Amino acid sequence: MMTRKRVLTAVIGAALTIGASASAFAATTLKLSHNHPRDHAVHKAMDHMAKEVRKLTDGDVRIRIYPDAQLGTQRESMELMQNGALDMVKTNAAELEAFAPAYSAFNLPYLFRDKAHYSNVKESAVGEDILASSRDSGFIGLTYYDAGARSFYTSKPINTPADLKGLKIRVQPSPSAINMVKALGGSPTPLAYGELYTALQQGVVDAAENNIPSFSLSRHSEVSKYYSLDEHTMVPDVLVISTKAYDGLSEENRKALKTAAMSSMELMKSLWTQSEEKERAKAEKMGVKFITPNKTAFVEAVQPMYDTLDESNPELSKVVERIKAVQ
Repeated sequence: MMTRKRVLTAVIGAALTIGASASAFAATTLKLSHNHPRDHAVHKAMDHMAKEVRKLTDGDVRIRIYPDAQLGTQRESMELMQNGALDMVKTNAAELEAFAPAYSAFNLPYLFRDKAHYSNVKESAVGEDILASSRDSGFIGLTYYDAGARSFYTSKPINTPADLKGLKIRVQPSPSAINMVKALGGSPTPLAYGELYTALQQGVVDAAENNIPSFSLSRHSEVSKYYSLDEHTMVPDVLVISTKAYDGLSEENRKALKTAAMSSMELMKSLWTQSEEKERAKAEKMGVKFITPNKTAFVEAVQPMYDTLDESNPELSKVVERIKAVQ
């Protein structure tokens, strides 16, 4: 019996071979997979990028977007890209920690002073270095997409770290996220995102953490009526491209792709703000209460993660210091 990944690879290959043979000229078509619906802000941003790169290259480079996990989960898409069946994937910094350690910085709690600092870091030299750091894994990052701040949500108010004590908290498969929840007194439970609604509903986990649009659009607001705005991390989405696909482009087309990607990042900023406001209003209408805790206790609780960083991970410590130095 073929594995799910092999089936996906075969289906993708067959579909794209048919599409390629129908092409009237030898344009380069880059296949992009992501796990959000078409009405999600990040899909709209990438659709803008696809139109922009087509215009900048006079149709020489085209991007075909496959939304809503049509081609597999985020992790499956990453594997398909590494195997050559996909060219581009929208993933996030938490997932990428397993491929390039520098991405771990985005998963550290309370690293960014505010949203302006977070935004400036993504457009700085250190931000670009992080995007390039995964080349040895077969891909590089093109740009970041705003994914807001992640906060805890559950069936009771979370005002201090003490309120998390003993709770089973769903986290992404990121060592930094796991260590953060442990430092705050919770019990980290890695779990696939698609399984989370049922897990919250049935008590398999007690709580989770994510940004407001994801909380609302995934309908977690139906089963978790308290959202605590502790804003412990700001983990961006990342648009990545296989090195094979990227290196196969001409220098001129690589520049056009980067220009289009950066343009889509700028658009995403305004789209994200609109989405956050809209989804918070929807959640409030469903009876969700948004709690604004004093962050001081949360910041103090995770400080040991930084105190030991020089010894435990000197390379990451250097990245953190560069991030702190960004104005």
